[in-house]
Amino acid sequence: MSKPEEYVVVLITAGTRKEAMVLSQLLVSEKLAACSAMTPVQSLFTWKGKKERAAETLLIVKTKRRLFGRLERIVRQHHSYEVPEIIALPIIAGSAPYLRWIKESTG
Repeated sequence: MSKPEEYVVVLITAGTRKEAMVLSQLLVSEKLAACSAMTPVQSLFTWKGKKERAAETLLIVKTKRRLFGRLERIVRQHHSYEVPEIIALPIIAGSAPYLRWIKESTG
């Protein structure tokens, strides 16, 4: 049986929808993600001492915790940002069928 703590949701922002799609396709095709949902966001942040604002696409990636290192390497290799957001949040609870699907869909 799958335990929720074996899985994470990874948040990744991309500068364009096209870049987000490329990253999503890579992660799913490499079986590093069961799913990568994308949604437009407006980000406000400080970068190199300046206040910035950007239209970005947020990827919400569902995967296994143990795949995070490989996922991060792939994202960093293909991302346009110098310092991309790649943050894993633990799944503390989830429906058994959904967690089983993540397990079966990833490497």
